[in-house]
Amino acid sequence: MKQEQFLDVATVDDACRRWEAKLELGPRPDEIVALRVAHGRVLSADVVAPGDVPAFDRSNVDGFAVQAKDTFGASEREPVTLTLLGQPIDAGHAPEVELEPGTACVIATGGVVPRGADAIVMVEDTESDGQTVRISSPVAPGARISIAGSDIARGELVLRRGTLLSARETGTLAACGIDRVWCVVPLRVAIVSTGDEIVPPGAKLRPGQVHDANATMLADALRELGAEPHILGIARDDESELQQMLAMARTYDAALLSGGTSKGGGDLSYRVLHEMAEPVVHGIALKPGKPLCLSVWDGKPVAVLPGFPTSAIFTFHAVVAPFLRRLIGRRVEEAATVTARLPRDVRSVRGRREFNLVNLVRGRDGFLAFPLGKGSGSVTTFARADGFFDIAADEEYAEADDTVKVTLLGRDVHPADVVVIGSHCTGVDIVLEAVITHGFDAKVIATGSRGGVEAAAEGACDLAPVHLLDEASGTWNAPFAADGVRVLQGYVRRQGLAFREEHAERFAGDDVPALLQAAVTDPELRIANRNPGSGTRILIDGLFPGEERVAPPGWSTAYRSHTAVASAIAQERADYGICLEQAATAAGLRWIPWCEEHLDFLVPADRWERPGVRAFRAALADDGVRAALTAAGFQP
Repeated sequence: MKQEQFLDVATVDDACRRWEAKLELGPRPDEIVALRVAHGRVLSADVVAPGDVPAFDRSNVDGFAVQAKDTFGASEREPVTLTLLGQPIDAGHAPEVELEPGTACVIATGGVVPRGADAIVMVEDTESDGQTVRISSPVAPGARISIAGSDIARGELVLRRGTLLSARETGTLAACGIDRVWCVVPLRVAIVSTGDEIVPPGAKLRPGQVHDANATMLADALRELGAEPHILGIARDDESELQQMLAMARTYDAALLSGGTSKGGGDLSYRVLHEMAEPVVHGIALKPGKPLCLSVWDGKPVAVLPGFPTSAIFTFHAVVAPFLRRLIGRRVEEAATVTARLPRDVRSVRGRREFNLVNLVRGRDGFLAFPLGKGSGSVTTFARADGFFDIAADEEYAEADDTVKVTLLGRDVHPADVVVIGSHCTGVDIVLEAVITHGFDAKVIATGSRGGVEAAAEGACDLAPVHLLDEASGTWNAPFAADGVRVLQGYVRRQGLAFREEHAERFAGDDVPALLQAAVTDPELRIANRNPGSGTRILIDGLFPGEERVAPPGWSTAYRSHTAVASAIAQERADYGICLEQAATAAGLRWIPWCEEHLDFLVPADRWERPGVRAFRAALADDGVRAALTAAGFQP
């Protein structure tokens, strides 16, 4: 299959300038919209208040309307007595009385303050016999009254044009008595997914197929912008089918395709599109997202996004979304950012601006940004990330301890109640489930035991699950705790050798070290290895010290969890590996026990009494959680 090269790779700025020069970005038409259906629409005109909110002087409490000067000097020992006038003033009813000095009137929350009154005394500070009221606490003029127009005054600007109407904005409009607003006619955007390997969510996968995540993700991203997405479906790698789908897409205001934008022989999207539209850019110095294709037809934007989900959503937000915002009539908003420190080096590729998704956690001296580093093909990475930072095209890496500017994927950072950094274990998930049911949220970052030790030492986490044996003392985990770090006892778990049934004869016996040492010399067998720094990798490396170290097939592919190792073996991407019994059993694999190890939790001492950590400690001691751990094969 012939693979072409990207010969005209543009910078992000250059690509945007070239695309903008070809697009018709004038204002869109607008229409009057009933407020009841205006949610998600974009205002095309400023909205001013037609009247005061509140429209009258309003009582904020249940109590008595008074003239403040009549209460001066009141105390519990010497209360002030006032004469009650008229009927109680309930919300929604006009008062029938005018207060004079020495008088008061019963008033409910939301009631109209009567003429002559300038304060409200709470009912808790009074005693009444129905004819008079004794007041034991003085009030100042204006106390507990919302003056007419104090929220919004007549003629005041309520919302600006370009505002996307959420529940907050529609509630404000309703409070102002506005039931119709001028909105931009929705930007109708066609979405087309391409590729023989793509099937809709819910369809059963055949080998080599993947579910279409991009269409749903892009549609919801468009709704968040204020556009109206239209998913047209999946076009197979067939030129005539793709032409028909593109002909449908051309009737919309804009079009987004995903997949088929690289230069492989089977990539048709950009080829077919270039027959129907004017190509502007194909290839951007961006990672992820280099093969982005930007075109124009009838002055309308058409973009072919990369097929990998993370690449697709990054290129959408980095390049396409700003133009769609302008077409929709949205105001330009600066993305929210925070500064954070990198806990480790991050490598890049010179010549391309690279975006790196990160998880943010609060350390002792501010935020730490942990790179997720799962690649452009990861479906869940974007959903789990808090934000991203970029490495410039002329740089090759960012160093550990560098300060980076992280662009938030939302408007705010919401640190989890419990941050867990360290070794992956399904037992931790069992304990956290009990913590979450009590109203806490948790964030888990799998770095391996060594990463957990470092995170606990620098106060970057609440709990660090580790399983490291100090061979000199024969003690688990405690010797690795830095000063100021406490050890919370966890449970015992079993590691072992996992393999498929077809290799049962090859791995006959119970001497796992001997079986492993024999397996690594067999070129036909592929190992599912763990990531460096994990306790399991240290365990494996211990079998091959110094010059005896070998690199069998699969050795350099590092899986970050026990379940990932088991899945690789079950899917025949590898043949054997070391993992937990629970992961092997869930994947339907054979498993031979090797060793028992203690998984404990390192806790920074200054976090020991945090509510989330207390909840985790309580969960570990809970009989129900201990029973669940035991049922799952762990020994509390």
